[in-house]
Amino acid sequence: MKKSFWIWIVVILLIVAAVFVISTRNDLIAQDEAVGEQWGQIDAQLQRRNDLIPNLVASVKGYAAHEKEIFSSVANARSSLLAAKTPEEKAEASAQVSASLGRLLAIAENYPDLKADGSFHRLMDELAGTENRIAVARTRYNQSVKEYNRAIRQFPGSLFASGMGLEKRGYFNPPAGHQAVETAPEVKF
Repeated sequence: MKKSFWIWIVVILLIVAAVFVISTRNDLIAQDEAVGEQWGQIDAQLQRRNDLIPNLVASVKGYAAHEKEIFSSVANARSSLLAAKTPEEKAEASAQVSASLGRLLAIAENYPDLKADGSFHRLMDELAGTENRIAVARTRYNQSVKEYNRAIRQFPGSLFASGMGLEKRGYFNPPAGHQAVETAPEVKF
């Protein structure tokens, strides 16, 4: 009787350990997938903004054809965003796009006919909505990264993270930090 009691204790402990290991691994996998999902949201909104840019540039070009430097700046920034692969590269390229769009919109200020154009207003509304979506997606992504990074660094996740190939993820922030967002050019119509 005494021997079977200890066998049952060992079996129960093995079952508890197996449930603990499986639960921890599944939680880490779920958090890794959540970070990937949130990154997909940012990527989709960055692509949406990139798709709006040619139409916006075409609208401004019709009124300000002699402002070639800004058009090439916007095109180069857009190309660098399309070529970026990592969150850090995309954050830097996104900041370049925002800066060149700010200059483009500042030029649009000089053309009252453009500011009165209905399609220009629609594009600006879409762009503003997309910028808001990017900000929301960035916040959700960064929150997801925070939870994921915490999970792989704290016990018990730290026991399994390296064996699963899970590494700390980077946040999606503008290269100059929040200051770059706070000092964005103000555009009035």
